[in-house]
Amino acid sequence: MTRSPGGLDLAEALTAAARELHESASPGATLDTAVRLAVHLLPGAEHAGVCEIERGESLRTVAWSDDLVREAGTPDLPHWERLWTSPVVRVVDSGGTDGEPQELRSVLSMRLRADKRRLTVLTAYSREPGAFDETAARLGRLFTVQVGLALNSVTVREQLTEAMHTRDLIGQATGILMERLDIGAQAAFESLVRASQRENVKLRDLARRVVGATGDERTT
Repeated sequence: MTRSPGGLDLAEALTAAARELHESASPGATLDTAVRLAVHLLPGAEHAGVCEIERGESLRTVAWSDDLVREAGTPDLPHWERLWTSPVVRVVDSGGTDGEPQELRSVLSMRLRADKRRLTVLTAYSREPGAFDETAARLGRLFTVQVGLALNSVTVREQLTEAMHTRDLIGQATGILMERLDIGAQAAFESLVRASQRENVKLRDLARRVVGATGDERTT
């Protein structure tokens, strides 16, 4: 994958990036892949990171290309606040001193996700001032669309897997109660629901407790 790709090269680079992003097994792995690809794909990028920010509060870095991004200071909060209304925000020069390699002078931040309270932002950094031009910003927006699609896809897969696991767990717990209390499936399920409400515990957590307790009894 080359920097500043053009024409067919750009399409091929984005296709390859999309394929790799969609092969990730979890949201965290998707973000790790995204920051690695951002460094190779975006013109001028030397480092990259993903952060989450709650509205009006401090941000949290959740993925980074290297320790420099994880440990470095980041732009002030107003920089991130601008991403609530703009999909891309650039800092031409953060004001560092030439010759200081640890300073991240140029910043290109691109919104990945946003809801009423939280922003997820992919940011590319360079130690050189003025590293990101309009071309980098446009390519960044195309890339973040692919990252967002991959994140949505892997999140749905995780939710479906969790739902199937929860269904199986509740089914096992219902079967255990049927055997213990000598009652039918509907009555056993209703008993589980009532216990969940009474103890203010999620149904899946209560079912896990019932199944776990039975497993412990069988091993003693």
